[in-house]
Amino acid sequence: MKQPYSLLYFLLLLCVASCKKSGGSTTTPPPPPPPSSFSFNSLKVNGAYKGLTYYNVNLSPVLQFSFLAPIDHASVNTAFSLKTSAGAVITYTASYANNDSTVIIQPSPPLLPITKYILNVTTTLQSQAKGALQSPITVTLITAIDSSDKFPRMSDDALLDKVQSQTFAYFWDFGHPVSGLARERTSSGDIVTSGGSGFGIMAMLAAAQRSFITRAKALERIDTIVNFLTNKAIRYHGAFSHWINGATGATVPFGTQDNGGDIVETSYMLQGLLCARQYFNSTIDATEISLRSKINDIWNAVDWTWYRKDGLNILYWNWSPDYNWAINVPIKGWNEALITYVLAASSSTHPIPKTTYDSGWAANGSIRNGSTYYGTTLPLGPPMGGPLFFTHYSFLGLDPHGLSDAYANYWTQDTAHARINYNYCVANPQNFFGYSSQCWGLTASDGNVNGYSAHSPTNDLGIISPTAAISSLPYTPTESMNALRFFYYTLGDKTWSQYGFTDAFNLANPWFDTDRLAIDQGPEIVMIENYRSGLLWHLFMSCPEVQAGLKKLGFQSPYF
Repeated sequence: MKQPYSLLYFLLLLCVASCKKSGGSTTTPPPPPPPSSFSFNSLKVNGAYKGLTYYNVNLSPVLQFSFLAPIDHASVNTAFSLKTSAGAVITYTASYANNDSTVIIQPSPPLLPITKYILNVTTTLQSQAKGALQSPITVTLITAIDSSDKFPRMSDDALLDKVQSQTFAYFWDFGHPVSGLARERTSSGDIVTSGGSGFGIMAMLAAAQRSFITRAKALERIDTIVNFLTNKAIRYHGAFSHWINGATGATVPFGTQDNGGDIVETSYMLQGLLCARQYFNSTIDATEISLRSKINDIWNAVDWTWYRKDGLNILYWNWSPDYNWAINVPIKGWNEALITYVLAASSSTHPIPKTTYDSGWAANGSIRNGSTYYGTTLPLGPPMGGPLFFTHYSFLGLDPHGLSDAYANYWTQDTAHARINYNYCVANPQNFFGYSSQCWGLTASDGNVNGYSAHSPTNDLGIISPTAAISSLPYTPTESMNALRFFYYTLGDKTWSQYGFTDAFNLANPWFDTDRLAIDQGPEIVMIENYRSGLLWHLFMSCPEVQAGLKKLGFQSPYF
């Protein structure tokens, strides 16, 4: 009995050994495959799909994100983020539809008007099967304009008074405490601007005429300015620099080589000074008599012939005692500098000949345009007219009514330019959000795209500059008044402050400038006054030298 038992036991051990050998050779089973990633399917904002950027969005939008898998609720709060363009976090509520494959996002509380928001969805979003979103999503929202009035309604005359008087505070309350000259912008400190100060002098005359200040106060401030220009400001062959230190009179370089005379900025200064000379016309008041004499001294000291650059038949913009004519910018039309040639021809001491005007400024007639844009024919200048300040700066004093020469009728020119600018903005070929018959006007100003730029129909960056439409009031009264009302009543909480309207804004890429510039604030006051009373036009055109200079250049005008 013993042998069979031993055999059985041996066979059992052999079987166990064989099983152990087989089991020892097995490997760990492979892990289960990772959950499949999933993709974004569709987007709707307020029920419609318009890509990934949405304009004119209401303040409580509903955003529906559809995916190709049910979504894990727990991952939504970390994967979805809504922020302003400045990075401020916006809260929202999330709900679900279509068996959790659709996530519905709604901001809470409501968004702010005219603000850019960015909603990001990251790849941390998970499906219920723990798969990851394949690609991130970014949606941009630009909210709608709040159309409610921000200030109480008033008559148009009262509104024009308000715009003139409050904008005037830029030159009066914010004028430099030593020189009385206008600061370049609200952030300029001691830097004052010669051209903008000329506009400011004209604004002071309008303010005195409107009784915002007394005639005596205007006389006192302008006398301070003239004394500073006479005794402290450095001149270069009679011309002022673009920028001046308002405390010392020293030249502040406008650029590396621009540290000398600027004959165009000097023209704007003289345009204002000559208006002041004509305004303060008392024959018995000693201060007014003295002021006129000092203005004449400044006016007669400008050597216009020097700026012909060694006798050439064209004027040059800049001359530097250190860099000579290195900037090398000829002044030729059509641009903002017609006033420079008019004053140069009007000088009693250093006049230019008519040939300099014809061959320099007018380039022997090539200044002409003659093309039609948006149904309006433009007599002079670049395609579609260029920035609107071309029709403002020279015509703060030059009255374009009935003014003509061999090249154009200037009332036709200026009104055509303003109307083309308006019609371009209404047509809005680049589809910038916010452009309309009430929100228009392209000219040189600050911007949030390329910084300061000469905005125009051929350089349209989405930047609206209030001075463009407002200063065009004499040319496009209905269209400009509509714009002024819109800027004040509708956008007023964002555009209006102690010194009038902001320099510029962008509704498509929301931004509102916090700065004001003398060269933009001044034309608003002056051109509103010219529209209302013609005051500055009448003063400047009453100058006998100006009348003689215009005649010399071949102009015709009702003033002579």
